[in-house]
Amino acid sequence: MKKVMIVGCGSYMDSGYGCPGEWRCLKAATLGEGKFTEPVQVTAFVKCSCPGRSLVSNVGMAIKLADMKPDTIYLSSCFANAKPGCPYSSPEEISKLIQGKTGISVVLGTHEYH
Repeated sequence: MKKVMIVGCGSYMDSGYGCPGEWRCLKAATLGEGKFTEPVQVTAFVKCSCPGRSLVSNVGMAIKLADMKPDTIYLSSCFANAKPGCPYSSPEEISKLIQGKTGISVVLGTHEYH
C-alpha cells in the first residue's frame, strides 16, 4: 500500500475557515477519493503554523520519527486552495521547498469535499 504524508494549514484548521480539521483528508486517503487515486496509508500528518518557517524541518522530522519515507506528500485542500491564501508563501512555493528538501513529490490538494 502506498504511504503518504499530509501537510495541513494550521490557521484554517484552528480557525474553522471551512476546514474542520484533518478528518476530510483522512477520509479521502482511506477511500482513495479526491486526489488519491487509490486507498493509501497516512504515515504522518504535519500541521503548518504561521508563518511556516519551521514547516520544512517539521516535515523532515515527521519522516524520521515515522521511520518510513512516504511515497508522496500531499498539501491538504485547505492549504492548497485557501481563500484568502497564505500571506507568507504560495502552495507552489511550499511544495518546491518540501520537494527540494525531501526529494519526495508533492501533490497540491487532497479532496473535493465541500
